[in-house]
Amino acid sequence: MGHLHFLVTDIDVHKKIWIDALGAETVKAGPLELYQFPGVQIALRKGTPSGGNPGTVLDHLGFKVKDLDATKTKLTAAGATVLSENPGTRQMFILLPDAIKIEFTEDKSLEQPVVHHHIHFATPQIDEQRAWYEKTFGANLVMAGRFKAADVPGVNLRWNPAEKPLPGIKGCSVDHIGFEVKNLEAFCKQLETDGIKFDLSFRHIASLGLSIAFFTDPWGVYIELTEGLADLK
Repeated sequence: MGHLHFLVTDIDVHKKIWIDALGAETVKAGPLELYQFPGVQIALRKGTPSGGNPGTVLDHLGFKVKDLDATKTKLTAAGATVLSENPGTRQMFILLPDAIKIEFTEDKSLEQPVVHHHIHFATPQIDEQRAWYEKTFGANLVMAGRFKAADVPGVNLRWNPAEKPLPGIKGCSVDHIGFEVKNLEAFCKQLETDGIKFDLSFRHIASLGLSIAFFTDPWGVYIELTEGLADLK
């Protein structure tokens, strides 16, 4: 998919969770450090978030794990809190420090211990937002159980209904999500032609070997586009 970028009060606390408890591999681009899982990279930036992601347009993030019980033990030892568990479906919701809400689902067939799985939005305009991701990113519209959803390589996007529009995510602990794009400059030009206004227009950062751009979807999801993160080792 790309990456998930968190704004956190204590980077060392979160590194303990993502590296020690969940087993992420560290990759670097110059001074930039990310924590890699199959399907996604995690980025951390120190700061004071306005709040957690619960109650925003991005309700929670989803990962699959090979051993749910072992994951629970490691996460709680690292400072995370269990919000709820469903023994029948082998799922649990965890709240990380800075109120980052994540769903973990057990899948014994996994080859790796932890893999990225989904992003769960909440909006009263499910069909409109879903269609926007189909048009903008070529997402394949699907169902995920009872949820309307859409697949992009590396991630399943899915939706909960909300009674009213919810706050956007920029500045909260889940500050933005990132999609890795081939031929990013051309892609950005096409988005501009389609009427998208960029918060930060396309630029290449030679010192990092990366190209980036930022914009916000019509529902308040802050999005970074990158080219080059997928090549990091």
